[in-house]
Amino acid sequence: MGMTMTQKILAAHAGLEQVKAGQLIQANLDLVLGNDITTPVAIKEFHKIGVDQVFDKKKIAIVPDHFAPNKDLKAAEQCKFVREFALDKEIENYFEVGEMGIEHALIPEKGLVVPGDVVIGADSHTCTYGALGAFSTGIGSTDMAAGMATGKCWFKIPSAIKFELTGKLNKWVSGKDVILHIIGMIGVDGALYKSMEFVGEGVNTLSMDARFTMANMAIEAGAKNGIFIVDEKTLEYAKEHSTKAVVVYAPDEDAEYDEVYKINLSTIRPTVAFPHLPDNTRTIDEVGEIKVDQVVIGSCTNGRMEDLRITAEILRGKKVAKGVRVLVFPGTQKIYLQAIDEGLVQDIVKAGAVFSTPTCGPCLGGHMGILAKGERAISTTNRNFVGRMGHVESEVYLSSPEVAAASALTGYITNPEKI
Repeated sequence: MGMTMTQKILAAHAGLEQVKAGQLIQANLDLVLGNDITTPVAIKEFHKIGVDQVFDKKKIAIVPDHFAPNKDLKAAEQCKFVREFALDKEIENYFEVGEMGIEHALIPEKGLVVPGDVVIGADSHTCTYGALGAFSTGIGSTDMAAGMATGKCWFKIPSAIKFELTGKLNKWVSGKDVILHIIGMIGVDGALYKSMEFVGEGVNTLSMDARFTMANMAIEAGAKNGIFIVDEKTLEYAKEHSTKAVVVYAPDEDAEYDEVYKINLSTIRPTVAFPHLPDNTRTIDEVGEIKVDQVVIGSCTNGRMEDLRITAEILRGKKVAKGVRVLVFPGTQKIYLQAIDEGLVQDIVKAGAVFSTPTCGPCLGGHMGILAKGERAISTTNRNFVGRMGHVESEVYLSSPEVAAASALTGYITNPEKI
């Protein structure tokens, strides 16, 4: 029986020639990741294990990004606790204010993940790195502690769903629209503990930024991971950002999939997820008149260069609607600097938006954009659960940067084709 991409990667890291769905294995890890919320718990569990050092100082990454820069005293204490651990254990990949970024934008940028890797992170959106043809998945803080101590983790081999992509996206449509379309199609539990594998000629037409966005939201369909077939764009990205050895895994022709979906990218419309689940989707043509109070463009899902360029293109020379708060969060310091160099920051700020340092803050209702009772936001983030961005009686609508930026100009959820 043939294996999927994910199954091949896990088999190799477990020292096995063959694995099958449902099988339990212990695999070697290439990277263990944590942030300022999950790492303090992992550190406490790490100390219980009774080891003095992490398994490899180069294979741990800690990025305080959720409540950083510190929003209050508790956040400050958490970050101090993490910082002292990182210094004591001589963890090389510790990135805080000044060199930080939103973890899932920063880790690929730093070249810490390449095709063929196995990565665990104490954050559910660790599945982002599947865009590079790696197996990456979110785990709990206890597993992070064990991973830091041993360099190993237990996995149940997932079955898989294949998404065969053809065609090419139209103008004003992006990877966010594709993944929202898919989640709307299969549901928030449609890929529960499965691997979402993206293949087909359509993959070649997608930018790496679009792939990162799509892999990032695999967890919103319940998936164990999302993963893209490796092509020239993937290899070019890995070569540009990393010196690590690359291993390319492709699915066998007789690999077994639970379902196969064929998606023509040219048919995808701008898509919006209504409250309070990512699968409550409608195309922009079905939205109707929805007034918004706040627009958020950024996060680990849509804070990359492509997202800032399209935002600036739409806002350039215009003004955001009176009374609408527009917040823009670049994914990393490097992205922020490049946006300045390209004049994007000036265009966006002159339109009436504000820029923030890289942070996850507003996405999880942490800081830098909390919603009050009765307020609505359209956001390029990944979740719109009840109370996700503030008050339990606020609402979050998920969209692409194209739709979010267009909505900023009108104060209503707006089709970017009409701007």
